Amino acid sequence: MIHTIRFRLTVLYSGLLFVLATLVLGGIYYAVSKSTHERPYTTEYAKAYRDGQYVGKQEVVFVEEVENAVNVRTLATLRDFSLYTLAALYVASLGIGWVLSGRVLRPVRSITRTTEEIQATDLKRRIELKGPRDELKDLADTIDTMLDRLEQAFRAQRQLIDDASHELRSPLTIIRANVDAVLADPAASEEERVRAVAIVDRATTRMTRLVEDLLASARRQGGAFADADLDLSRVAGEACEEHVAPAAARDLTITRDLGRGLDMIGDSDALRRSVANLLSNAVRLSPPGGTIRVATGRSEGWLWVAVRDDGPGLREADQERVFDRFWRGETSRRDRHTGLGLAIVRQIVESHGGRVAVFSRLGEGATFVLWLPPRDGVPGVPPEDNPLR
Repeated sequence: MIHTIRFRLTVLYSGLLFVLATLVLGGIYYAVSKSTHERPYTTEYAKAYRDGQYVGKQEVVFVEEVENAVNVRTLATLRDFSLYTLAALYVASLGIGWVLSGRVLRPVRSITRTTEEIQATDLKRRIELKGPRDELKDLADTIDTMLDRLEQAFRAQRQLIDDASHELRSPLTIIRANVDAVLADPAASEEERVRAVAIVDRATTRMTRLVEDLLASARRQGGAFADADLDLSRVAGEACEEHVAPAAARDLTITRDLGRGLDMIGDSDALRRSVANLLSNAVRLSPPGGTIRVATGRSEGWLWVAVRDDGPGLREADQERVFDRFWRGETSRRDRHTGLGLAIVRQIVESHGGRVAVFSRLGEGATFVLWLPPRDGVPGVPPEDNPLR
């Protein structure tokens, strides 16, 4: 018990009160003692007369000597009562200090009890401390806010694990079925084996893409990237170069309209991946013979990079969900897309202090815009307009 805060506060409170009382009473005693001289009063004798006749000598005591004797007696009484008062005050202060410190630390016990009941699997409990707006109330509110963030993070983590396991289960089932039914069957024909190999190849490609997307998401959340000076147009141009061959294979043309002087601070690899994910979707969704436009520029102080395709477009209701993890539209479901690409794009852009936007109409293609802050920063929020309209 001697190591508890309550015990230390009690001792501190009692000690301070005892010292103050000692100083006050000691000061009073010292002041009284300085004006009092402890000495026996003297006695003198004088001739006494009664009715004009001498009756003998009588004892005479001076008033000053009587006052001094009274002061001496008062000083002794003051000393005795001061000692008794100090002893009683010390004992009383221990009890009062114990009670007061208990009341002061009652919110701390409430915080401790609630945090002990909170588990990693159940973060719904909150302290919700009542009382005046003091330091302990601020501490409890801060812990509640931290628990809110932890609950959101754990919920997102569980959702990611559930979604990832669901996405991985399907290609693994396909691979296992084809291996058991065709590739491990000696009686299977060559045509069946070729078809099974193609199916397994598509399934493994899908799994590889999903694992890469998950690793990219985890790395960005963990702060594994290093920011440096970069040119946004150069990053967009490098992403375009990577997709020239896939676009040509589908008879698609990538046009570039890249501005100059678009300097910013960020991670070039991460930003190149975000633009590459947009281009990958554009190549996958655009019809053969279509055109994919990539442009960069500056608007209202913000830097932007936009990718426009001639794909099927998005319904207005789907535009709010297109950047969610593992959400896929009808076209993505048919193509067995992982549903992580655009979520990673948003994560990368928002980690750079920017914002993503999509402008689309069903059947008229889509334009994805990444708004990013320049090197010297920019006040306010990014524009709402489509820079490629």
